[in-house]
Amino acid sequence: MSFLLKFTNSLGRRIGVFLLLSCLVVGASRSSELWAAWHPASSALLLAVPSASDEAAESRDVIAFLERRIQRDPGDADVDSKLAGLYLQRLRETGALEDLGLALHAAHASLDAVPAVRNTDGLTSLTLAEFASHEFGPARDHALQLSRLDYTGTPYAMLGDALAELGDYGQAEQAYKQMQRRSGGANENVATRMARLAQLHGDNVGAERDFSRALALELDRSEPSRERLAWFHWQLGDTAFFSGDYATAQTNYEDALTAYPDYFRALASLGRLQAARGDFAPAISNYEAAVRLLPDPTFVSELGDVYKLSGRDEDARKQYGLVELIGHLSKLNGVMYNRQLAMFYADHDIKAQEAYLDAKREYRVRRDILGADALAWTALKAGKIREAQAAIKAALRLGTQDPRLFYHAGMIAHAAGQRAAARAYLERALTLNPQFDPLQAIKARQALQA
Repeated sequence: MSFLLKFTNSLGRRIGVFLLLSCLVVGASRSSELWAAWHPASSALLLAVPSASDEAAESRDVIAFLERRIQRDPGDADVDSKLAGLYLQRLRETGALEDLGLALHAAHASLDAVPAVRNTDGLTSLTLAEFASHEFGPARDHALQLSRLDYTGTPYAMLGDALAELGDYGQAEQAYKQMQRRSGGANENVATRMARLAQLHGDNVGAERDFSRALALELDRSEPSRERLAWFHWQLGDTAFFSGDYATAQTNYEDALTAYPDYFRALASLGRLQAARGDFAPAISNYEAAVRLLPDPTFVSELGDVYKLSGRDEDARKQYGLVELIGHLSKLNGVMYNRQLAMFYADHDIKAQEAYLDAKREYRVRRDILGADALAWTALKAGKIREAQAAIKAALRLGTQDPRLFYHAGMIAHAAGQRAAARAYLERALTLNPQFDPLQAIKARQALQA
């Protein structure tokens, strides 16, 4: 238990909202500046870009200056909206939960000082903070309100993101088209959303192309953000990994870490890639580094899986216990990891009924394809085969090419006695990525041999 206790004191302040983040728009303070995307930067260019530590130090100084200013002169809507944007950017970089609360407080303070009709920056900050809090309904509503006040493409970017998280993909696409029209052509935000839509509809090649286009646009900036560079390398790496292109995935994960050392997302993904190759020692090292930076339940459970495959059963048990501790603390702090915890329980065949109820509860309000997948997988483990079949059909409805979806579909078909369909789905998952998950890929092969 000592390993668990070591994290307990810091978890309450360091558990952040770890987003699917492929769709979170984090701006500075101006409603016209939403974050963007890109692809590999040259090492020569990176030498000209401020280091990640320099960026963090500058951000700390600006935040401290603005905090002192708002203490001296409370009610300054512009300063509060700037602070909200800076807190959200720091949340992206560190996952620190307190920054989410600070951002929400600052955004509300800005709007209390000056109403939304004359304060689009404050309304933008509130919408972004709600999105980061997984309050997708309010984020959608405020983005729609903003679209009537701000005639740039920004409100429609946020509106599309919220609608996509709620599973309303048709309306999300319409919002993105409106964003594109109002943006006056290609920019990083347009390219990022086009990449996301391509992924959803199973066009991983198109997603890579659009992320790369966004990169080129980001690199045209006088000072590209290292965190943005890292984020998009990570996106490119994950796109390659789940398509089975391990070499491209590794290059992008390593480039992400070059751009932004200790980037926790890239560390965890690199660990997953190394585990897929059977390189358990470096995989463990990278997962441990990621967990030290941000004890996200997915990172922690995957580290436990690699420990288990390495024969370190006691260490695996500790990690699995830590996942539950994180879940408990996140509920105390109002941050919901329901989906991640439900999938952890289902993957490890524990608390099947609790996992199912959590997934079902979330799917009532957030009907995206990953929510449908979570409901399907947990329903299977809870013995609700028909419900699992209906939910996996919803998860596959866009044609998304993700081996995990195909694996779940195969196992559900196997449980229903549909042997031909089960074989087709399982073979499809393993063809797309033979080691899509260290433990679940083994189970997929076992089911094919049964």
